[in-house]
Amino acid sequence: MLELVVNIDDSHGYFITKETRRYFGDKFIPAIFKLIDNKAVITRFYDDSLARVDDIRIGDVITKVDDKDVATIFKEKEKHNAINVIFNGSSATVKIEFVRDNNTQIKTIKRYLLKDLNIKRKKSHPYKVLDGNIGYVNMGVLTTKEVPEVMEKLKETKAIIFDIRNFPKATYRSISLYTNSKRNYFHKLTFPDLDYPGKFIWKNGGERGKNDDLKYKEKVILLVNERSQSHAEFTTMCLQTGDNVTTIGSQTSGADGNMSEFQMVGGFKTWMTGTGIFYPDGTETQRKGVNIEIIIKPTIQGIIEGRDEVLEKAIEFVNE
Repeated sequence: MLELVVNIDDSHGYFITKETRRYFGDKFIPAIFKLIDNKAVITRFYDDSLARVDDIRIGDVITKVDDKDVATIFKEKEKHNAINVIFNGSSATVKIEFVRDNNTQIKTIKRYLLKDLNIKRKKSHPYKVLDGNIGYVNMGVLTTKEVPEVMEKLKETKAIIFDIRNFPKATYRSISLYTNSKRNYFHKLTFPDLDYPGKFIWKNGGERGKNDDLKYKEKVILLVNERSQSHAEFTTMCLQTGDNVTTIGSQTSGADGNMSEFQMVGGFKTWMTGTGIFYPDGTETQRKGVNIEIIIKPTIQGIIEGRDEVLEKAIEFVNE
């Protein structure tokens, strides 16, 4: 069934069961990583206290796992979209080779079941004002109800940065009333004719914005990366129709559109994309991601220094 889902080659298709978890390894290291230059760079922790047990640090660059290059493991896991579990296994420990302060080291670290990791989600405020009078909005936290208040608080800023490197809460309609001076179609879609298998019908998507005076007249910046997936990509497409909008970051997931559920043998289920999503000019977004004007990716050195290089680039762009 996993091979079936993989071969559908759909960006919304996934298949996770107890059996697949055991197959890929149900024990995790207590750290989260990002793949850069075929290396796994530690970016944050599931559990700070357990990370300290084995002296795992943010910025550690892991090059090998159990004597196998990270790049090789990545290629093996990529087919099954299991690249987030390259450290996983069934044993209680794993051997790693890593670089810290330009020195290569080898050591064995512990792995844990998810239930044994004290995973805490940090509470975030929906907005703040950065140095230089630049507004910043966390789209993964902002709710529709909060949009009018937040836009009122940020109306005197010289720019607003909307961070969409997360999963937004259906706020794009409300925000577009402030960033657009006219209504715009922001997407076209195709959907299947269920009475005629293989036939698809084109349709214009809904309009967003309002034919009115522009409420927020300064620069609007959208931040995206590979974590911008599905509804985040749809949100980006909508906000890109604003009057003074620039998108900065790196390729998004390419999982635009809705999700249609399929039941399989034994009560198992999977999903696939039920509609095709395109820009109004017909440019495809699925498997490709959204359009980006300024491409920038985090670097290993930036992570070691604790910097958000994408946000830094946005601030630099605002101040140009």
